[in-house]
Amino acid sequence: MAISSSTASLNLARPIGSVLPTPKFLAVHSFQAAPHRCSPSRFPRLLAVIPRRTATRIEAKKQTFSSFDELLAQSDKPVLVDFYATWCGPCQFMVPVLEEVSEKLNDKIQVVKIDTEKYVNIANKYSIEALPTFIIFKDGKPCDRFEGALNANQLIQRIEEALQVTK
Repeated sequence: MAISSSTASLNLARPIGSVLPTPKFLAVHSFQAAPHRCSPSRFPRLLAVIPRRTATRIEAKKQTFSSFDELLAQSDKPVLVDFYATWCGPCQFMVPVLEEVSEKLNDKIQVVKIDTEKYVNIANKYSIEALPTFIIFKDGKPCDRFEGALNANQLIQRIEEALQVTK
């Protein structure tokens, strides 16, 4: 059922002079409102902004290898390869998930991302037909393969199961 914009605006309308409730938590976003619409004199309570919590981030290391096989051969631990594309929505969903997994399993596995549009020959070699596709390599050879977006706990569980089977 489609809702017209006039219906939506009627549901959000407040009587003139009504007071908005004070928010218990105010999320801060990176966009700015136009200065003529949101002047401090109109909304004095919005000036008190709660400080944001900052999450620790792992910076991705960009490394150059002459070949994908060299990367697999030089790795001292198993490698999780994420085959992705920049236009793929589920692939973009996996970015923070992979950061979390990389942080939690830093001592067990190395996470590598390969853009299937830039490295078509590698994608063809491993028959990548769906995105995202994950392949876990151990000792330079694929030991597990799965497709589709997962949450961090599911991905960690899948990795740990694959590594236990191959020990």
